[in-house]
Amino acid sequence: MSQISVGSGALAVLELLAEEAPVEQVEALVAQALEGGVADAERDVLKRAGGLALRIHAQSGRRQQREMGLSALVDTARELAMSQELDAVLNVVTRRARLLLGLDLAFVCFPAEEQGFVHVRSSDGHTSTGTVGLRLPANAGPIGEVLFNSAPFWTPDYPADKRFHHHPAFDEMAGAEALRAIVAVPLSHGTRPVGVLCAADRNVRHFSADEISLMSSLGELAGAAIERARLLDAATVAALEGPALRQERELSEMQGLFTGLVLNGGGPQPLLAELARRLDGAVRVHALDGTFLATAGEPPDIGETTDPPAASDPATSQARAAGEPVAMADGSWAAPIVAGEEHLGTLLMFPGHRLTAFDERLLGLGARFTAIALLLEAGRSAGAHGRVRHSLLDDLLALAGGPPPLLEARARRCGVDLDKPHIVAIARPEKAFGGELSAWALSYTQRVNGLMSMRKDSVVLLLAGNEAGATARAVHTELSPLLDQRVTVAAAGPVAEALSVTGAHQEAKRCLDAMISLGAVGRAASPRELGGLGVLLSGSHDVGAFIDATIGPVADYDRQRLTALVPTLEAYFETGSSPTYAAERLHVHPNTVTRRLERIGELLGPGWQQPERAFEVQLALRLSRIRHALRGGGLSSAATVPAGPDVWRPPRRRPRDVTKPGTAVLPRRPRR
Repeated sequence: MSQISVGSGALAVLELLAEEAPVEQVEALVAQALEGGVADAERDVLKRAGGLALRIHAQSGRRQQREMGLSALVDTARELAMSQELDAVLNVVTRRARLLLGLDLAFVCFPAEEQGFVHVRSSDGHTSTGTVGLRLPANAGPIGEVLFNSAPFWTPDYPADKRFHHHPAFDEMAGAEALRAIVAVPLSHGTRPVGVLCAADRNVRHFSADEISLMSSLGELAGAAIERARLLDAATVAALEGPALRQERELSEMQGLFTGLVLNGGGPQPLLAELARRLDGAVRVHALDGTFLATAGEPPDIGETTDPPAASDPATSQARAAGEPVAMADGSWAAPIVAGEEHLGTLLMFPGHRLTAFDERLLGLGARFTAIALLLEAGRSAGAHGRVRHSLLDDLLALAGGPPPLLEARARRCGVDLDKPHIVAIARPEKAFGGELSAWALSYTQRVNGLMSMRKDSVVLLLAGNEAGATARAVHTELSPLLDQRVTVAAAGPVAEALSVTGAHQEAKRCLDAMISLGAVGRAASPRELGGLGVLLSGSHDVGAFIDATIGPVADYDRQRLTALVPTLEAYFETGSSPTYAAERLHVHPNTVTRRLERIGELLGPGWQQPERAFEVQLALRLSRIRHALRGGGLSSAATVPAGPDVWRPPRRRPRDVTKPGTAVLPRRPRR
């Protein structure tokens, strides 16, 4: 094998990353370079290059985690566009908000007629009858935080969170529903929130930035849909003037048109072209750092050499501060492109006429849909193979995130079928680890279509398979060389339903702790491979399976041929593995015991008399006798078990006639 220098090896790693090569090629390249016999310093550089490559590969998965949420967000936008009545819109919003993050409850609050209060208008997933219609103070809990700051607010554990005012009314509702984690976002329409969308879970849960961003985007879409539905309500329509009603209907039609353009997958360009046509002008989109992204139309006196607006540009700064389109001194308009709390860039509008209030609303609507189009385009370019799966496995291990059918549905959306057999494996390095373990786990689960969850000192994997021992060894073989230290792997299963994942995880954890206690650090095993100890570690304590696997062939032979191999096996061990003493215990000839032991060796295979196998055989015999006794058979020793047809009996002799004169009675000879 030709020697690869450290410089060429690191350059080759970069080339593979640029080509988006699979992680296996990067690992193979680093391994080839290390096998070429390089110096210690160069070896460290190559290892570092390989580790960085894996980390970069894993970081790309974060950009891909939005794919599922964005897909659900697009479905929500489509459903909201088809809903006209306010109640129908609210039902869509609460149902979609609960399912978007896999939460237990979602409800919408609107300001009440009485100043300083809000009322719950719609709810989905509630269990108490007092949720819908409940009147709450406007400053109660997360609702007050959102209304006061016009920004999202979330807490992982509401009862224990002391950062905000706990109002008794909201605490009573949260207690009745057993709510813990809560996220609340404004239902935005323009610069003012028209209400608050709350979603909650009945377990402690830490929300990620991407989840908050998705909920905020849903709040913006819902706010526009709710305001549109209100304006189309019969009572509102009667109070509206004709031109205002036509504008609201036109705005509703534009929202549906923008939704269709975004769903077609063409990126932001078709959307910008339609916006430029409607406003009779030109549109340019720039990223937050000023990078030019897209354009439609030709801005007057503006060419390609114009300096792009950076984050510090006045247009970007004013639009971001206002949160809505703002007019610039040169007659152009700047609208912020925002997804939740994430600022994606700026939309510059060069209109062909003076913008009206309706045109400003249309420009703001176009900027919001531009944000969705940019996020969808980023998700599609990243691919679908790097979804973040650790949150789903966390919910499976804690039986959180909803009922089992909901967890199984989430797993199917990730490409994991929990109806098929899966193994739970735990890998624990001997020493502290950095990001290499997390990067490897993410890459490995992507390749084998599994799930992963990081713990303080280990990583938990849910992998498809039928053999726990084989799965543990496969994980050990891949992970140990990467961390360059001893890694202990334990696996349990298989399981074929969401409810069984927690039990398999506990069984694997007990097996891992037992391996470490027994000094088997750096090995891979399952409870089944630990023999009799595995019966104690198993969460199901499947004694019958252990007995069948250990002495089942011998017991089956006795049942089929009416022999006595099992009693012979018991007597053999009870007499210190002595065929002679076993024959005396069974009242048979020693040759008979020898023949039976030979038959037992054929049934159990070679090595059954070795200490480890002999211990398992003796344990299986004892468990079999105890189980037989508990089922009503009674405890009996091997000496009292009826012998089979090959039992040896001493020949019967005709008794002497002791009454005959002259006959002497001789004493019986003792048996050897």
